[in-house]
Amino acid sequence: MTPTPQPNTAVQPPTVENVRDTLGIGWREPRLSWITRTTADGWRQGIYELELVNSAGKRLSSVARESDESVLVSWPFAALESRERVGVRVRVAARSADRAHPAWSAWSDVTWVETGLLDESDWTARFVSPDWDEDASKDNPCAVLRRPFELDGPVRTARLYATALGVYEAELNGARIGDQVLAPGWTAYDQRLRYQTYDVTELLHEGANEFTATLADGWYRGRLGWEGGRALYGERLALLAQLEIVMADGRVFTVATDADGTWQAAPGPALRASLYDGETHDARIRPENWHGVRAEPFDMAVLAAPTGPPVRRTEELSPVAITTSPSGKTVMDFGQNLVGRLRLTVDGAAGQEIVLRHAEVLQDGELAVEPLRTAEATDRYILRGGAPETWEPRFTFHGFRYVEVTGWPGEFDPDAVRAAVIHSDMERVGFFESSDELVNRLHENAVWGMRGNFLDVPTDCPQRDERLGWTGDIQVFSPTACQLYDSAGFLGSWLVDLALEQRADGAAPSIVPKVTPFADLAAAGWSDAATVVPWTLYQRYGDKGVLAAQFASMRAWVDHVAELAGPDRLWNTGFQFGDWLDPSAPAGQPQAAKTPAEVVATAYFAHSASLVAQAAAVLGLEDEERQYSQLAAAVRTAFQDEYVTSKGRIIGDAQTAYSLALQFALLPGAEQRRHAADRLAALVRNNGHRIGTGFLGTPLICDALAENGHLETAYRLLLERGCPSWLYPVTQGATTIWERWDSMRPDGTVNRDGMTSFNHYALGAVVDWLYRTVAGLDCAEPGYRRLRIAPRPGGGLTYAKAVLRTPYGPASVAWRINGDELVVEADVPPNTTASVDLLGAGSLPDVGAGHHAWTIPAPKVAAARFTLDSWVSELRGDQRALEIFKDAMLRYWPEVAEHLERPEADAGMDLTLRQLGDLAPRGQELLAELEHRFLGYADDNV
Repeated sequence: MTPTPQPNTAVQPPTVENVRDTLGIGWREPRLSWITRTTADGWRQGIYELELVNSAGKRLSSVARESDESVLVSWPFAALESRERVGVRVRVAARSADRAHPAWSAWSDVTWVETGLLDESDWTARFVSPDWDEDASKDNPCAVLRRPFELDGPVRTARLYATALGVYEAELNGARIGDQVLAPGWTAYDQRLRYQTYDVTELLHEGANEFTATLADGWYRGRLGWEGGRALYGERLALLAQLEIVMADGRVFTVATDADGTWQAAPGPALRASLYDGETHDARIRPENWHGVRAEPFDMAVLAAPTGPPVRRTEELSPVAITTSPSGKTVMDFGQNLVGRLRLTVDGAAGQEIVLRHAEVLQDGELAVEPLRTAEATDRYILRGGAPETWEPRFTFHGFRYVEVTGWPGEFDPDAVRAAVIHSDMERVGFFESSDELVNRLHENAVWGMRGNFLDVPTDCPQRDERLGWTGDIQVFSPTACQLYDSAGFLGSWLVDLALEQRADGAAPSIVPKVTPFADLAAAGWSDAATVVPWTLYQRYGDKGVLAAQFASMRAWVDHVAELAGPDRLWNTGFQFGDWLDPSAPAGQPQAAKTPAEVVATAYFAHSASLVAQAAAVLGLEDEERQYSQLAAAVRTAFQDEYVTSKGRIIGDAQTAYSLALQFALLPGAEQRRHAADRLAALVRNNGHRIGTGFLGTPLICDALAENGHLETAYRLLLERGCPSWLYPVTQGATTIWERWDSMRPDGTVNRDGMTSFNHYALGAVVDWLYRTVAGLDCAEPGYRRLRIAPRPGGGLTYAKAVLRTPYGPASVAWRINGDELVVEADVPPNTTASVDLLGAGSLPDVGAGHHAWTIPAPKVAAARFTLDSWVSELRGDQRALEIFKDAMLRYWPEVAEHLERPEADAGMDLTLRQLGDLAPRGQELLAELEHRFLGYADDNV
């Protein structure tokens, strides 16, 4: 019997591990993934075949297996050697009763994989630095290193393996090598230094050639952190370069950095290159007065191939407006707060200096530079003269929307300026839209905030004298990061450094890489990135490998907290960041949140212990699973005994306290959970549906409400526009997420608290909720092998849609309210299934791959019900209820009507409506009318 061919089934070329750049990988046995495209409904893979070919395309071997696995499949061939180049392709067949004659898809295109230098012995090059002394306590001109060489014939292939102590850009015969920015990036340099691999075949020619490279301070020697520390890794910059050339006749010619007299160095035209302060470039300078180089000792064993994406220029923006400031300066507005630098094309006299100053916002028409603190964020270009010249800084970046330009020769030409957007070159995978344009802008603000702060490490802000890898920020944001971009390689690489930087006692840093005295501080919610981020990557990408790689780090952190907490299992000692930047925190005390620090710390202790137990279960470590499950249970009991009443009231009585308890499963009884959720909802209503959480409560609060019977309260919290709220910055023109809920005050002035950023992604963690709950696209099994379709319309939205490229292919959920009907549509990728949970639709069957649609009655949402036991402050969250209250009060107690509706009334007196009636002169009449009108209001709005 001849099997029926698979209808319109094709396989994309395999991907390798979590990288898109497969030249110079560091895996001997890289895992492979592939995505199948098909129009066949319910398609499931039953068998796959992988084929290996050599660099000439000749088949080496193939492996066929009956399996439905297609994500991070183990390498089935012989382990690769250094410099080995092979191609791999795949074909698949659906599950079929006729296993002997599977209906194969066509072969995918070939993915070419080439290893880098996998062994220390592969390196013949040595680190070299200019043979002159420099003062590492200040900025120095960037050094240019060069090496001329001759080739006596045509070239077949050539590879450059390179890295630096500092940052570098290399050229061959005047042409730039590669497109990476600020290579080799930032790692724990003394323990892991990445090298890059480049194909330079087309840049070489027979005869005379010249290799050059420019070195700059970067993170290695430049100043880092608000303390102004310099040379934190070393005082001398150095280059490591190994150029391996295979001639057409098979001979191998190697040009490698060494101190044998063939390499030279001279100061170049970049007079200063500071990440914080900017770059100064004098185009009149040509390297001359060449010196020799000297070898710099370095442990070659720490060299490693990259496992995440490089930093690149990903987009260009033009100015959208040019204004003249009150001081007479020309100011460019790029319409978007971004991270990068400018490229100029200009014609002027030799020696003319153009100065570019960068800032995120304007204050009274001038650049608001106070949020930069000591960062100058200023670039200077001194013209060579004689012809048009184009310049872009190479070794700095800025966070900005506005740029002030002075010294431009002649009339300023905005067409001669472009902003280059720079960040780690991750692939965009998530898209969201709704019927509310402010929510859509909030989502895009999170996208831009991530782009700006995912610059080789997940930084806190890109503009001031900080830009550090704060662990707390990424701990709360990692789920959202995975919704927006393919973050597996980026975060997996950063986690390697986190583990390397952990102390011997297991304390995980608050900043990775560690570069400030604060970095070694172990703190709840920050150091818990050691457990939360690996677990997030496992959940979103189905990668057990990341759990295996990080498990020792995860358990070491929890063991350290167990030591700090002691036998009572309460972590209530030492400094804590707590619910950082709670909007009620006093000025200058961002850690002074309403939720006590010990409540936060003990809650995270329980959460991290539970994650270690779950990771152990995934890895088949039964003893460890049992150990940490018992520890998590003990911490939960201690939390309940110390901080929770029998009915579910939690010490601190704050939004974050209840959100932590509900989302970290710290309340054992259903009645306790109901009471806590009700109290959380009341706190939100009493606060006029304004947010009352800092960094740690913010990603949890909407889930805590929506999953516990208060979906509409969650929506009203999301959609609130007053300060503080998620949409307040949007109404103020924000194009990124702010560090503070009020980075810009309602009066239009910049918050002058000394720590203010307008590009700080942590508070954008709510975007994960937009995908999972508002649109209803969630993962039910790790890696989206099984999806959950569960939209929860509300808040007056009439439409929402989320699209996500999962490891199995694109998935989407969209819903729209048409009159009394709710229409839901979903796309499920091949080789997956989805559960369906539509409120009011009863039990729905699971669905397989393909397009699906459901039409059900639109949900009827009851308006907030107010009783005589409702608090007066609750009414502020409902405009119609407030109007009813005011109307009744004006008739029965006019002298206090205006006062009690004001927010500041809460500070001195808050009463229930019943208590208010007891005080009013005509209290019983007032209460009777309110009770009647509120009942009618609720009934009319169902």
